[in-house]
Amino acid sequence: MKFTEEHEWLDVEGDIVTVGITAHAAEQLGDVVFVELPEAGVEVSKDDEVVVIESVKAASDILAPIDGEIVEVNEAIVADPGKVNEDPEGDAWFFKIKAADPSQMDDYMDEAAYKDFIS
Repeated sequence: MKFTEEHEWLDVEGDIVTVGITAHAAEQLGDVVFVELPEAGVEVSKDDEVVVIESVKAASDILAPIDGEIVEVNEAIVADPGKVNEDPEGDAWFFKIKAADPSQMDDYMDEAAYKDFIS
């Protein structure tokens, strides 16, 4: 598992990367009330805005952590955005992306570095 400075977690399985937000990010956002996901099949570039998330406190964008193709989205969190608060680092993932260049993952933090980053 890797982590970004934007408080995303990245779970790598081969060339597929599952993307969600960390428990820290979910806590900072407060109760999530709306999630807009990208379409599967869309090509994205690193740092493209791909998800809109709104909470009672703020609206925020989730950025693509790498270049690639969105291969799957989690419709369950669109139907029930509160899942993001209930299980941010598990069932409430946002999308899966097929990495165009897996070496882009090398720039991200491991769990220990992320814990230092948020403390």
